Amino acid sequence: MKARMNIAELEPNGYKRVLTLENYIQASDLDKTHLELIKIRASQINGCAFCINMHTKDAMAQGETAQRIFLLNAWRETNIFTPEERTILAMTEEVTKIHEAGLTEDTYQAAKTLFNENYIAQIILAIATINVWNRIAITSHTQPEL
Repeated sequence: MKARMNIAELEPNGYKRVLTLENYIQASDLDKTHLELIKIRASQINGCAFCINMHTKDAMAQGETAQRIFLLNAWRETNIFTPEERTILAMTEEVTKIHEAGLTEDTYQAAKTLFNENYIAQIILAIATINVWNRIAITSHTQPEL
């Protein structure tokens, strides 16, 4: 597949704004493991090869195990993810597939028992941000670095 365009070059001001949001998320209180799980899972759902490749590498560089990454798309079927991670993964799926039901009340209430509202807001911002990156990469046919 041939790359279509480089949005960063064509629309640098818009691209910089998305990067500003990314930088905010990176500097937030979000646990780095939580952040990478969000990025990988949303990218799996969206089918973004570029982002899956990037964020699995990033997660492994931070100490994430290959087994947990391999099982991420079947997280409901295993007990290797913590209750916090399971809630974040449910949130990631529901917000990414917002057209289905959005963030359900059950998932939101589960999150409120585990996290304060600022952390929940940061999770939602992280999910929204990776979805923007996925859409940029997929529509422009950005290829993974091999």
